[in-house]
Amino acid sequence: MRLPSLNALRAFEAAARHNGYIAAADELFVTRGAISRHVKLLEEHLGVKLFRRNHKGVELTAAGRELLPVLTESFRAVARQCESISSNASELRIICPPALSIRWLFPILEQFREMHPEIRVRLTTDFYGEKGFDTSEYDLGISVENLPGRSPNIVTHPLFPSILSPACAPSLLEGGKSISAPEDIVNFKLLHESPRREDWATWAHVFDVKEIDPSSGEAFPNLDMATKAAVMGSGIIMADLALCREEIEQGTLVLPLGHMKCEEPYGQYSLIGPRDRWNDPKVRRFRDWVVGKVNADALKRTSEVK
Repeated sequence: MRLPSLNALRAFEAAARHNGYIAAADELFVTRGAISRHVKLLEEHLGVKLFRRNHKGVELTAAGRELLPVLTESFRAVARQCESISSNASELRIICPPALSIRWLFPILEQFREMHPEIRVRLTTDFYGEKGFDTSEYDLGISVENLPGRSPNIVTHPLFPSILSPACAPSLLEGGKSISAPEDIVNFKLLHESPRREDWATWAHVFDVKEIDPSSGEAFPNLDMATKAAVMGSGIIMADLALCREEIEQGTLVLPLGHMKCEEPYGQYSLIGPRDRWNDPKVRRFRDWVVGKVNADALKRTSEVK
């Protein structure tokens, strides 16, 4: 059977719900006569009467009572799905690791929200998995660029390097203690930003430092906690200079071997996203904004050095 006219179905559903044509006409922004004509067309199409007319207005027949709940729920389902699709179109879902979120992205994100109030940003502070992109759970991620096993369907755009160098509280070097060479580090506790303890191992490998044991010391769940411990004078952290920038600029952390810096082996911090959504308007607006923000910051730091 050929489906009835959508306008006829909407007119009947509104009239039945309101128990009359006048309120239905107001809801659908049409005339009472238009509602009456649509209902008549629907009755002719179905071959049954849906309303009984009386001096009070209209009353549903048995067929009308059967049809009404089906149409009401169907229109509600369509409205819910349309609302969901519209919401997804304007919602930008970003996933970013905890330390990078707290120390870099979150402090600047409000600027993007003010510039683009039409885009609702939902930030998930966690380590991303590509499964989240495959299932459309996230539109963008921010992480290091060269994680092994990355799908060819994932696109990356470098933002800034992760540069490592030992850092500690100034108080740790008081009382005749000093760190003028890598071997001096053996006199202090190593602080690790994760239980994997890869941070010190990376630096020791790059500079061929054999005097220290990169697996020794105390491991923390994340960089933020390890940094706080370093500021308190608990030991020496392998600082990410971009993420520990505030402590270094404020002087709560110093770089005793500042000339010995190396890059994280997994590459730069980068925007990461699925290829099929990389040029979606909301993704492109955020990409353009964050790349411009990073470039402006780099230019400012260069001019400050000069």
